[in-house]
Amino acid sequence: MESKKVLFVSQEITPYLPETEISLISRILPQAVQETGKEIRTFMPKYGNINERRNQLHEVIRLSGMNLIIDDTDHPLIIKVASIQAARMQVYFIDNEDYFHRKSTVADTKGRFFEDNDERMIFFARGVLETVRKLRWSPDLVHCLGWFTSLVPLYIKKAYREDPLFSRSRVIFSVYDNGFTQSLNSSFARKILVDGVSGDHVSMVEDPTYENIIRLAARYSDGLNQGSSSIPESVTQILKQADKPFLEYVDSEKYVDKFSVFYDRIVND
Repeated sequence: MESKKVLFVSQEITPYLPETEISLISRILPQAVQETGKEIRTFMPKYGNINERRNQLHEVIRLSGMNLIIDDTDHPLIIKVASIQAARMQVYFIDNEDYFHRKSTVADTKGRFFEDNDERMIFFARGVLETVRKLRWSPDLVHCLGWFTSLVPLYIKKAYREDPLFSRSRVIFSVYDNGFTQSLNSSFARKILVDGVSGDHVSMVEDPTYENIIRLAARYSDGLNQGSSSIPESVTQILKQADKPFLEYVDSEKYVDKFSVFYDRIVND
């Protein structure tokens, strides 16, 4: 996969958020892929608990200013960027005052799931892809890490299928042991709809449970990965029943080499 372009879309990345399994691999894997000679872009949400001053985030004016319509309401898309100097790697942040200025990620300080997480997911997925379009950057591979990224495969395969920037993009989705027990808003399936995405494409999330959201991502991905050593058996079955190339859990000492081989398999399949 020499000189290929890899887009990383992650739910969380350290050092911008505390170190977890997903935030750590989202920090290490893009750097390792870049060091093999590939071109990368990395995106995450700009949650309100990310310290902009300490992490030296700044707005990219030329990429900001677009409005995304979700449930008949306009939401301004703000793009920020920061650099991880030790890795010589930039991270792009999707920001919006309505969705990402609260001082938590997906639940409040008492652990209560945010009622608008469905719209936040939609805004994030569409914001990433619209920003990549503005960059005029065509990824050969898109690696989505975490359930918050689960709409990206759908939008690439349906909403952007005729866009020359994405028409050949292959998608990998990694699942981690960070699910939720609540259901998303009951109107989730309707809110997802954009040109190219029909009700038939998203029928499995008319009941928007965590398992059904993973099922949606698995359907529209080209490859799947178990990112945590242990995930619920119900989710394991969803991944395996999708009948897609599957990378089992890999420990941290081996995942760079294992992912490199898996990337080549997906891109060349």
